[in-house]
Amino acid sequence: MEVPVLNTKGEQVSTLTIDEAVLGGDLNPSLIKQAYVRYHANLRQGSARTKGRGSVDGSTRKLFKQKGTGRARVGATRSPGRKGGGHTFSKTRTREDFRKDMPVKMRRKANRNALLSKLLDGEVRVIDSLAFDAPKTKVMNDLLAALGINRTCLVAVAEDGKNAGLASRNIEHVTVCDARQLTCFEMLNCRFMVISKADFEAWIAGPSANTGKSAKGNAKEVA
Repeated sequence: MEVPVLNTKGEQVSTLTIDEAVLGGDLNPSLIKQAYVRYHANLRQGSARTKGRGSVDGSTRKLFKQKGTGRARVGATRSPGRKGGGHTFSKTRTREDFRKDMPVKMRRKANRNALLSKLLDGEVRVIDSLAFDAPKTKVMNDLLAALGINRTCLVAVAEDGKNAGLASRNIEHVTVCDARQLTCFEMLNCRFMVISKADFEAWIAGPSANTGKSAKGNAKEVA
């Protein structure tokens, strides 16, 4: 696969040869979805809380006797059926209850397969350099316009692209992420992706490239 390398004016200056087999060869939508759901679920804070009847302030005394009043039977004021009472099924789940796990080799393959899908759809813009002299939003706006980006966009930058990342923060529908921690979740949340040639090659040759048996030993690295 030949990927065009563009300059900041949107003009092609060279090409980058990518072996599709390195990115998984054939697309595996079910694997990509499984990894996407895993990354999404692990972002949940699990901080939603409601009070049950045991957590609401109030007396536990029965309001009136069970028989002889001609009225419906009632319990305490903290009963879920009464105003100000507790919730029948209160929310008490924590962050860990929502977390999902996935073998490191599978999620690395899913990340690379997601990149392949975006390359096949022509949604990746590889730039020769994203090293801006200053974090100017106008410069990034001009770059996106030159690249023909009119939808949501992910700007993946590393240390040398710090100014480019700062220049992208105030642009609507633009998301910034660390190129070294690029996952299928970030890639699939945006229509286009902009990344420098150096960061692109570094990601492909980085820890995510280790999808064999030795990947277990590097599970602590970015996956």
